[in-house]
Amino acid sequence: MIEVTRLNGSSLIINAELIETIEGTPDAVIMLTSGKKWVVAETPAELIQKVIAYKRQCYPDIKELYRES
Repeated sequence: MIEVTRLNGSSLIINAELIETIEGTPDAVIMLTSGKKWVVAETPAELIQKVIAYKRQCYPDIKELYRES
């Protein structure tokens, strides 16, 4: 789950696993696999960083799987 900010300043928690696309138009629009759209204050780059941080927290040993020999 990632925390994002709606344009009115309130917080929203989104399941990062359900994000299908993120558009910057100029506000960021998050499209979920359910078809639901959320317009948020964060930039697409900030959202990507939040998703990466979430994935790293969920899968801390993932680099072990892809270590080059």
